[in-house]
Amino acid sequence: MSRLPASAPSAAGARCFVIISSYPDVWGGSEELWCRTALHLLRAGHSVHLFKSHVAWMHLRIVELLAAGCVITDLTGPAPTHRRLLGKVLPARWYPPQLAAEQRLRQGLSQLQPHLALVSQGGNLDGIDLANVCRQVGLPYVLLAQKAAEIFLTYAVGRALIQQVYEAARHCFFVSRHNLALTRRQLALPLPQATVVRNPVNVPLDAELPAPPANGNWRLACVARLDILDKGQDILLQVLAQPHWRHQPLHVTFFGSGPHHQGLAEMAAFLGIADLVSFAGHVPDVAAIWQAHHALVLPSRYEGLPLALAEAMLCGRPAIAADAGGVAELLLDDETGFLAAAAAPAAFDEALGRAWARRAEWPALGQRAAAHARTLVPADAGADFAQRLLVLAPAAPTATARALASTLLTTL
Repeated sequence: MSRLPASAPSAAGARCFVIISSYPDVWGGSEELWCRTALHLLRAGHSVHLFKSHVAWMHLRIVELLAAGCVITDLTGPAPTHRRLLGKVLPARWYPPQLAAEQRLRQGLSQLQPHLALVSQGGNLDGIDLANVCRQVGLPYVLLAQKAAEIFLTYAVGRALIQQVYEAARHCFFVSRHNLALTRRQLALPLPQATVVRNPVNVPLDAELPAPPANGNWRLACVARLDILDKGQDILLQVLAQPHWRHQPLHVTFFGSGPHHQGLAEMAAFLGIADLVSFAGHVPDVAAIWQAHHALVLPSRYEGLPLALAEAMLCGRPAIAADAGGVAELLLDDETGFLAAAAAPAAFDEALGRAWARRAEWPALGQRAAAHARTLVPADAGADFAQRLLVLAPAAPTATARALASTLLTTL
C-alpha cells in the first residue's frame, strides 16, 4: 500500500490541513470555496491533503491542486498507479477498494497528524460519517455547509449523531443566513459557534457589461445544474407553456449539465415550447453568457447562495429568481431584480410578469444590481476563508496520533 508523504510542514508556523469533501460527484459549485482556500494555503507554505470521492484526475481544478502541491486521496476507489501532469509522473494515492470511505479516511489521518480538518458538505446533512471520524479521534474540525433544504428533517435514527457532530465542531460555516437559521431549526441546536461565509465568484468585481441590444427579442439565461430537485427548471417550463407567454418575443437558454438534460428537453417538446428554449451545456466563460443575455432566471427550489446570481449581478444583469436559500439576501425585489415568493409556477409567473412589464428598465436595474453585489461579494473569498481557518487551527497538532493509530487498528 502506498504511503502518504510526511505531513509536517517545514516552514516555521506552517500548518497541516485536511479537507474532506462530501460532494458525491466529480465537481460542483460547492467545491469552489474549499478549492480556492486550499490553493491560498498551499501558496502560503502550508500543507493541504484532500480526501474526496469520485476524483476526476484530469479535471482542471484537480490538476491545479496537484500542481500546487496538494495530496489527494480518492475515497471511492483505487486510482491507477501513476498520474501524469505536465509531463511529470505523480504517485497515485491507492487504497484497496474493500475499505469503506471512513476507513480510508482513518488510514490517511493516521499518518498526517493535521492541525485542522475542514469538512465541506454539499448539503447541511451530508458528510456526517466523515466528520464523525474526526470527532471520534479528537481531531479539531470545522463544517462548511453549502446548502440546506426545508424538505429534509433528520429521522430519529441517526439524529443524535448529526447533533453531536455539529456540536463538537470547532466552527460551523454556512453560505447564507437562511441556511444557518434553517439548520438551527432542523437540529434544534443554538450552534453559537456558527457564522456565514461567502463563496468565490468566477468573474471580477468590475465585470459589469453593457446590456446587449434587444433587437425585438429578449434573451434570458438560466445558469444552473440541470437537476430539478434543487434548481427547478421544470417550474420555468410550466410557466413558459402558459398561453400568455407562448407568443412573446422571449427566449430562455439553459446553461449547465446534469441528470435531467434529456428529461427537460423532452418536457419542453411535450409542452409545445421547444422553440422558446435551448440548451447550451456548460460554458466556463461566465462573462460570455452575459454578453448575449439580458437577465438571469433562476426558479430554484433549494439553494445556499447561488454563484450564478452573484455573477449575473456583477456582470450588470437583473435576475428573476425564486425566494430559495439566501437569494433574498442578495437580490432586492423590484430594485435589482424580481423575487418570486415561492418556487411554484404561479409565484414564478407573477415575478416574471412584473419583470416583463419593466423590461425597458432592465439595463438600469442591472447597473444597480452590479453596484449592490460589489458591496456584498468579497474580492478574494478563498483568502478570507483561509485566514479564518488559520485562526481556528491550533498552534500545534493536538495529541491525536496515538488515538488515530489505535482506531485504525480496530477498524481494519
